[in-house]
Amino acid sequence: MRPSRLVATIAGFAAAAVLWQSGLAFAQAPGGTASPPAATTNPPAAPAPATPPAVTPPAATPPAASPPAATPPAAQAPAPATPPAAQAPAAPPPAAQAPDAPAGDGPFGEDVTLTAKTIVFVSGKATWDRAFEAIQEALKSVTAYLQKQNVTPVGPAMTIYTSTDDNGFSFRAGFPVAQAPSPAPTGDLAVGQSPAGKALKYVHRGSYDSMDATYEAITNQLDDKGLDAQDLFVEVYVTDPLTTPEDKLVIEVYVPLR
Repeated sequence: MRPSRLVATIAGFAAAAVLWQSGLAFAQAPGGTASPPAATTNPPAAPAPATPPAVTPPAATPPAASPPAATPPAAQAPAPATPPAAQAPAAPPPAAQAPDAPAGDGPFGEDVTLTAKTIVFVSGKATWDRAFEAIQEALKSVTAYLQKQNVTPVGPAMTIYTSTDDNGFSFRAGFPVAQAPSPAPTGDLAVGQSPAGKALKYVHRGSYDSMDATYEAITNQLDDKGLDAQDLFVEVYVTDPLTTPEDKLVIEVYVPLR
């Protein structure tokens, strides 16, 4: 109940009590007209003003403790950059190296002693771009002659390079025989002796066109050792150059020394 309405109710009860007392006195007065007795029921007592319950403010909940602000780590000085290691300048490409010799070939540049052999050969000249074809043609001519004479070679075919230049070479290609045929061959065919004496032996495996690398390695080795070679060299064909696939050739190269 709001306070203003509570005050108005109490004032109404007080006025009623005054009127009741005045009527009672008038009834008791002489000659007065008897009034019916008033109700004996006491007027209800004014209700005690309702005391509003005390409002208990909710207990303040302390705020949750906030975690302390993270202290940023002290700025660390960046590690000094490690300069890259100085790289050695690229080495120039090495000169042609001696190829690895397969088992049984011996060392590259083996010291040997050549023994002179009687050979039947064909002399000729050729350019480098058709060197192998020229050698094969010469060997075919010698083979035909020996078969006609019923002469059997006593060793593999060989080519003796008697002179060379940038454009081509002069050569003798033939087969060793036990003794010179009789009568002696004529025309391009001839009988002679193969080189003899101290020499260096090298082995080439593969096509004839790939022999450039082998000869370059031979030249480098002669220069490195300061060796004085004769102005000729000999190729001995371990595999038959007329029937063997070119990439399967095995050729021994002999460089006679002075």
